[in-house]
Amino acid sequence: MTVRLRAHHLLCMLTYVGKGYSPAFVENYEVIASRLSAGEEIELVAGPDDICGPLTEDPGAHCHGSGVVERDRAAADAVARLIGSPLPPGARITPTSALLTRLRKTFATGEIRTACSGCEWSELCDSVADGGYLSVRVAP
Repeated sequence: MTVRLRAHHLLCMLTYVGKGYSPAFVENYEVIASRLSAGEEIELVAGPDDICGPLTEDPGAHCHGSGVVERDRAAADAVARLIGSPLPPGARITPTSALLTRLRKTFATGEIRTACSGCEWSELCDSVADGGYLSVRVAP
């Protein structure tokens, strides 16, 4: 199986610590975090993904907004520059320990965080990164 992720969730997964929009969202994300921790392959998608699942029924959910599309583009560009490979929808990557460590290092320095501008979770993500990623659910 593969975990279907939109590009900005490549960044969100780095600091996910069990908090989210609703209990259903968190419950779903916990399952996905376990799959990612087990090294399950990621397939990039355009639009709502496996993490968005519990929110997709709400037409007002941010996962349907145009701002999220821009966030996806910025995240895909930043991560692609870091890994030296384009990340269009359909691209597949494996969340290895080496990749997660590299992503977290550059996330903490701000190098790949252009997509995070204006995100309501930025403060939490700053705290998680500044704290050394101690409580993250996606294992390094």
